[in-house]
Amino acid sequence: MKVVEIFQSIGDNYQNVSVDTTTILSVLLVVLLLSIYEFIVYRYVSHRSFYNRSFNITITILPFFISTIILCLQSNIVITLGTIGALAIIRFRTAVKDPVDMLYILWSIYIGIICGCQLYEVAVLTSLIVTVLLIILQNISFGKAPFILIIHTKDSGEDKIESIIQKNSKDYRIKSRSYTSNGVDFAIELSTKDIKKLKNELKQSKDVEKFSIIKYDAEDII
Repeated sequence: MKVVEIFQSIGDNYQNVSVDTTTILSVLLVVLLLSIYEFIVYRYVSHRSFYNRSFNITITILPFFISTIILCLQSNIVITLGTIGALAIIRFRTAVKDPVDMLYILWSIYIGIICGCQLYEVAVLTSLIVTVLLIILQNISFGKAPFILIIHTKDSGEDKIESIIQKNSKDYRIKSRSYTSNGVDFAIELSTKDIKKLKNELKQSKDVEKFSIIKYDAEDII
């Protein structure tokens, strides 16, 4: 009997309640405002070096579908069960290259779910707080700036180059040495606070024939 009562209770909560037009429009309006807000945040706060317009459009449109699905789930148990079954067989095979992109996908889904439940204040406040955190974390520099240094030098200048690197950076690793008839090619990963000082010393060294400095952040070369 308890099992029957449980299913009867569930059924009583789904009496095909119709969603009025005012509710639909209010949900879609708030979703529109928050989606445009997320679009702007993605465009101007994050990914300043690499911008994926297609991805930005996707995370802007996604909340509209999520919010209306949530509205439908609240009104009919048949739609609820059907939607759960349909979503269970969907597989997305597009790889997310940047971990931060996953944040924006979850943000879009969050906007859709919360607005579909008509908890507008929660959605707005959370979006504002997330934006502030993104701005702060994107602009905080932890430690020294990381660089990749590519140097071509004479055979006789190998020790001098290492001494220059040691003088300007305590944290460095020689990734590779390529020996040729014309000299040695170094690939060095290092961190330094004063890249200009290192650059000037390398330019003044007679053993350095040419060099390149690449600044990078995680997996994105800047």
